[in-house]
Amino acid sequence: MDRLYLMQASARLKRTLSFLLAITLFMILSVPVKAAPQGPEVSAKAAVLMEKSTGRVLYESNPHQALPPASVTKVMSLLLIGESIKAGKISLKDEVTASEHAASMGGSQIYLEAGEKMSVEDLLKSVVIASANDAVVALAEHIAGSETAFVAMMNDKAAELGMKDTHFVNASGLDAEGHVTSAYDIALMSRALLLEYPEIKDFATIWMDSVRGGEFQLANTNKLIRTYTGATGLKTGSTSLAGYCLAASAERDGMELICGILGSPSSKERFAAAKSLLDYGFANYTLIEVFPKEVLLPIPVKLGKLPEVQPVIGGDNRLIIDKGLVKSLEQTIELSEEIEAPVLASQKLGEMIVTSGGTELCRIPIVAANNVERLGFAGMYSRLFRSMVMSK
Repeated sequence: MDRLYLMQASARLKRTLSFLLAITLFMILSVPVKAAPQGPEVSAKAAVLMEKSTGRVLYESNPHQALPPASVTKVMSLLLIGESIKAGKISLKDEVTASEHAASMGGSQIYLEAGEKMSVEDLLKSVVIASANDAVVALAEHIAGSETAFVAMMNDKAAELGMKDTHFVNASGLDAEGHVTSAYDIALMSRALLLEYPEIKDFATIWMDSVRGGEFQLANTNKLIRTYTGATGLKTGSTSLAGYCLAASAERDGMELICGILGSPSSKERFAAAKSLLDYGFANYTLIEVFPKEVLLPIPVKLGKLPEVQPVIGGDNRLIIDKGLVKSLEQTIELSEEIEAPVLASQKLGEMIVTSGGTELCRIPIVAANNVERLGFAGMYSRLFRSMVMSK
């Protein structure tokens, strides 16, 4: 009787354990796997998020759709103005005389009168802060002689930057047939502006200012300057044809992000889209510098006036990556065992390959730190003679 009872109890225990095991497996398998971070949905016809220093695109939606950009056009105008200031062709203190053409501009303006004189600095403030069409045309004429000539410069610069979706017709962004760009191209030219003329942020981050000795007030059209932590600019735009557009930039923890937005249905949705994109970028990505984990030893140089050349990291060693991959980064160094002279400074000697989980993230060139000239006949004879003497 006791034996039968024990056998039945054992069977019940096995059934219970089997049931608990099944429940446990079900619960484990039912836990959702954490998905890779997905970009936000934005209310716009096209949008791009780009990291400034590397140019890597972190998010895109219809990135190459050619659309009217409204006053975001002025990013390119500001880039050329900044270049002219940097090159010393114009200065912030120069006086500009407004033409009839500049004074005739509609839309956002500071109401220049033909013949009115204003400094480059005040005109630049008016363009960046208040998106003044008359001010940007006055500056365009001051630099190039005419708006038409300035627009040709804009299109040349667009081609130089690789902006394949862009064709400019004017300097202001007023609606015109064939005047188009893309969200990707907005990010490209915004990146160029921030890299080549970073002083633009001194103007783009002003909330309120004035011109004409305080008589005309300027209010920044970019509301992110007051509402988004780390906002550095950059340019708004809106017309009935273009909808609401924006080139926005912000910097946190040494990483600056740029977003280009085209065709948003309202001003509120335009800024909400930019905030969502920037939040996504800062939450999921980080900018790091990668260095070799081991010392790069000199490489022997065959037939060189110097016996060795020192390899160094060449180019940009900054890397924008998903925050979750930082701890899994691995590096592999591939270097020439020997190189024949002549060797030129910055000549490629190998690569540092950065991977994560077996996936290659980038290849960073390793180059020669200096020149190594090739030995002439006399030098080779002298070296051969010394080696013979030393071997005796």
